[in-house]
Amino acid sequence: MKSNDWLHGFRHSSPYINAHRGRTVVLTMPGDAIEHRNFINIIHDIALLSSLGVKLVVAFGARPQIQSRLDEAGLESSFAGNLRITPDNQLPLVMEAIGGLRAYIESQLSMGLVNSPMHNARILVSSGNYVTAKPVGVLDGIDFGYTGKVRRIETRGIEQLLERGHIVLLPPMGYSPTGDAFNLSYEDVGSQVAAALAAEKLIVFIDDEGLLEEDGALIRELSAQQASERLKANSVTGHDAALLKAACDACVKGVRRAHIISYAEDGALLEELFTRDGSGTLVSGDNYEQIREARVEDIGGILELIQPLEEQGILVRRSREMLETEIDSFVVAERDGTVVGCAALYDYPEEAAGELSCFAVDPNYRRSGRGDELLAMIEKLARGKGIRNLFILTTQTEHWFRERGFLPAAVQDLPGPKLATYNTQRNSKVFVKPL
Repeated sequence: MKSNDWLHGFRHSSPYINAHRGRTVVLTMPGDAIEHRNFINIIHDIALLSSLGVKLVVAFGARPQIQSRLDEAGLESSFAGNLRITPDNQLPLVMEAIGGLRAYIESQLSMGLVNSPMHNARILVSSGNYVTAKPVGVLDGIDFGYTGKVRRIETRGIEQLLERGHIVLLPPMGYSPTGDAFNLSYEDVGSQVAAALAAEKLIVFIDDEGLLEEDGALIRELSAQQASERLKANSVTGHDAALLKAACDACVKGVRRAHIISYAEDGALLEELFTRDGSGTLVSGDNYEQIREARVEDIGGILELIQPLEEQGILVRRSREMLETEIDSFVVAERDGTVVGCAALYDYPEEAAGELSCFAVDPNYRRSGRGDELLAMIEKLARGKGIRNLFILTTQTEHWFRERGFLPAAVQDLPGPKLATYNTQRNSKVFVKPL
């Protein structure tokens, strides 16, 4: 019998497909990724994303290709930090290498062979002078020559192409009003264009599975503030630091999510966009807003948040003393120092079950995804505890939970200890979500 794993995965990807359709995603890709054997699979995945209605901008680098061209010409490369110094005699060779690489990427996106993932794709790829640049100049006594930095992004032209279904390809080159061309950092190009377009996501490709701790463990998630602190502390160095800075800068400028993922792992891009757990390292732009485990000092904010709901009979009343006892079971959504959402997870390990309780979001933030983020955090914690079924008792919000995968259940399905304390006067309905 054939495995139905693909069928299950395809069906469960539909919410993500709908969420990304019509949204702008910027991909930043180093020259090493283009030389890697997995690049053809990335091309196939880009074609798939385009066919699903995702608006794509691809900013690519060309460091190994430029290095190869300079080596052929017998010219020596010079760097200061992560930036290449571009003397005037090397600029033509830099432009030649970048131009050749751009043509190669366009050719790969133009494939349409029968029995290949690109068959009938008919992808339109556009590039142009959408990045206005200025020279880096002289820093610490070093003249960077024709190495530049982004001055402005011509967003209107890019947006018009995206609306027409084109993939926009941005090389690491920028042009000035004086007619000069500058060699740019592709990381900077990707970060700046993502911010200028208010992109939904910035995808940053890296050679590892994501950013790693010193012991090799994957860093799953950082806020922009945490990323900035790591950069200041020099705990991330080399090219990884340049990539993290690009992700952090984009998030600070309004891009809500940046993801640092592997270009060597087949399917990492699709896994990030279309699965619950994603791939690589997430950098979140909500550096003034976070979902975290609750602390004792949050109790006042939680009480203020849930009191109106208790008065309406939506939530069961909780005293300050009860919250102090149970605070380790809570998570909160905090915005700029204020609790704007909360939820609690009560564990019943004997039955591998967990109760989602005291779920509340400030009315001013109920249409901005805070509830979904709280639920995602609770589900993540539940899986970490080995909980297989998450249940909730509700009197007035059943449809919201049903829309998120909770199924009706009987009171008798509750874990024994919870069943023994079930309040028949409230007559709450029971819903369960398999995890």
